[in-house]
Amino acid sequence: MGNNDEFDKGFANRKAVLGASHVEKSWANADDFNRPMQKLVTEYCWGEIWGDPTLPFKTRSMLNLAMLTAMSQHHELSVHVKGALKNGVTKEEIRSILMQAAVYCGAPLALAAFRVASEAISAYEAQAQSS
Repeated sequence: MGNNDEFDKGFANRKAVLGASHVEKSWANADDFNRPMQKLVTEYCWGEIWGDPTLPFKTRSMLNLAMLTAMSQHHELSVHVKGALKNGVTKEEIRSILMQAAVYCGAPLALAAFRVASEAISAYEAQAQSS
């Protein structure tokens, strides 16, 4: 797949957080146009940043939820809510993060984030029950 250790570490981190099937599907669906972006994100985001042991995955997930809410990135927020649950972030902690985002980012962004998070939590729990 990758040609370097950073990519391999990133691919493993990405699968650990987002789930192997999601990540393998993203990589398999990459084409000549978007594969360089998938490679960049895997190496630098998931290899370099998520691979830095200074912050545990749970903390990184919590930060991502707040930042993605602030940026109104609903698709990525949904993916990272599921990853946060996998990393041990509780539903109560997710609610608290989104409540804090309401104060610092605005109620409309937080309301949208709650809608996205509720759907993602339900999907995560449904998959966990069927496994």
